[in-house]
Order: sequence, then structure tokens, then C-alpha cells
Amino acid sequence: MNIHDKSGATAYTPNIDRYQNMNYQRSGKSGVILPAISLGLWHNFGAIDSLHNAEAILRTAFDLGITHFDLANNYGPPYGSAETNFGTIFKKNFTTYRDELFIATKAGYDMWPGPYGNGGSRKYLISSLDQSLKRMEIEYVDIYYHHRPDPETPLEETALALADIIRQGKALYIGLSRYNAEQTTSMTELFKELNVPFVLHQDKYSILDRTIEKEGLLTALEQQQVGCITFSPLAQGLLTDKYLHGIPKNSRASKTLSYLSEDFVNNEIQKVKQLHQLSEARGQKLSQMAIAWLLQQKAVCSVLIGASSPNQLKENMKALDQLNFTEEELTLIDNISLS
Repeated sequence: MNIHDKSGATAYTPNIDRYQNMNYQRSGKSGVILPAISLGLWHNFGAIDSLHNAEAILRTAFDLGITHFDLANNYGPPYGSAETNFGTIFKKNFTTYRDELFIATKAGYDMWPGPYGNGGSRKYLISSLDQSLKRMEIEYVDIYYHHRPDPETPLEETALALADIIRQGKALYIGLSRYNAEQTTSMTELFKELNVPFVLHQDKYSILDRTIEKEGLLTALEQQQVGCITFSPLAQGLLTDKYLHGIPKNSRASKTLSYLSEDFVNNEIQKVKQLHQLSEARGQKLSQMAIAWLLQQKAVCSVLIGASSPNQLKENMKALDQLNFTEEELTLIDNISLS
């Protein structure tokens, strides 16, 4: 909801019914309850993007009951600019509602030059979070992730640095991203020894990319009672109707520097067409079915989606209107995606 203040500028008052239509799920055995759909700020929130559009997306998200905003130190481009823009938007719109929000950031990949600008060292993790908090102009994050395992740094050093960040009050919870099942189990034991609230693991997962399922990570998380939050649920846009009739100009797959290659699209398009037929029979868009399918997985407590506009966000939220699958539908999805 938008109103105008005395200066004529548009002020923001959130929808009073924002919590009525969102599903919320507990992360593992923790006290953390997340919206079934969370908003990732990897794309469309950097310095090269429209700040007005970014603000509209964030307002729409909160109006829809999305309380979890996911960032990282290197989101942009350029690096750090998504956090800076988020801080600007937060200060203008959400300061009053800070205690209703669950804000995440991460560190692990290249951020600044020199030997201390990436990885999992104590030096890097603490310095990076200090920088992130300054960019966002907030006192703490709700969850701080190590963005990737660092083979050059002992797990004990990374775990202790994250423990101290908790003790310092700079983060309320700790998360891991892209750790495999064995690494996650090792870190879980260290966190238990250090009394660190490790509550969430973030990784790539979709109908077309079931790596974490095949490699046992989902089973490990379920056993350890740690929640899983997934990113790239739409396989970088492949699990939409965008590529059903070829690769459009200016789409991600048409660009040289993209995680979604033409070869991958061509190899997977027949599966996508079959999944599209199933989604139509269910009365859903393919993108909505892909999100709904993830929310059926036992360890998954939230699905991270991106958005280029408020309308796109609203469309993907409709996944929550049809979450149930028959056994026949689930079997068909397995037969298509695992073939």
C-alpha cells in the first residue's frame, strides 16, 4: 500500500493482511520459521538496475507475506551494490518493520583484491560481514552463511569464526551453502561443540537438477534436523514457458556468459515440454508447479526465487494455490526428470 506524505513523496504502509495468504514452515528443529517462498536479491538489485523497480519488488514481497530477503556480499553488479541498494530501500521503507524481517547475507567468493578477499578464513569472514553491515546500514543480520566450502582453510577455523560472529551479536543464526553431505555433517558436529545455532543450508535444487538429492545431502539435513532453502528453482528460467518454442533473443541462454547454456536448453527441452503438459493438466504454469514440487520435499522449508518485476513475483506466488500432488504426478515427474 502506498500513501503520500506531506512533502508529496510516496510513503509505504504494508498490507495489513500480509500474513494471511503465505505459508510458513519451520527450519529443521530450530525456532526459525520462514515463508514458503523467499526473495533472492542476486539479480535486479545492483547498481546497474533500477532502484525504483527494486523498491517496488521488495514492497510487493513484504505485502505478500515474504519476510525473508536473501543477499550476499558479492551480489550486484558491481560487488556489494545489491546490499547498498537494499540498505537504501530498507531505510526508506522497512526500518519500522525490522523485527518482522529475516535478512541474510553470505561470504565466500571473491570480494576484494589480495589474499584475504575470499575463502573461509577468520580474517575474511569477519571483515566481510562488517562491510556488509555498513553497506546495508543495519546492526545485525538474521542469518550469515558461509557461501562455499574452502578447501584451503580448516573447517575448525571457519566454524570458530562463525561462532564468534554469533557471540558478537552480528548475526543471530548461521547457515552453510554449497557444502556437500560429508562437509555439512562435519560442520554440524563442530557447531554443536561450539553451541552455534546452525539452522539452514542453501543449495541449488530443481526438478531438473537433483544433485543434492542424489548425493545424499537432503537425507543428511533431514537426519540432522537442519532446514534446506533452495535456489535456482526454475533452473535459471528453463522451467518456465520461455524456451518452449526455441531460445529467445536476449534470454539468459542466448548470452555467452550465462549459467544457462544453449546446449543445456537443447538437451533438456523435451523434458521441459513434458513437464509443461503436466503443469497445464494441473491448472498451473510450469514455473508454479516447479516451485510447488520443491515444497513437497521433506527437508525443504523455503524456496528462494528471484524477480524482475512485482508482477513476476505475484505470478510465482500462485504456486502456493496448488501444492498437492498425486502419487501418479510425482512418479511422472521422477520418470521425466531422472530419465
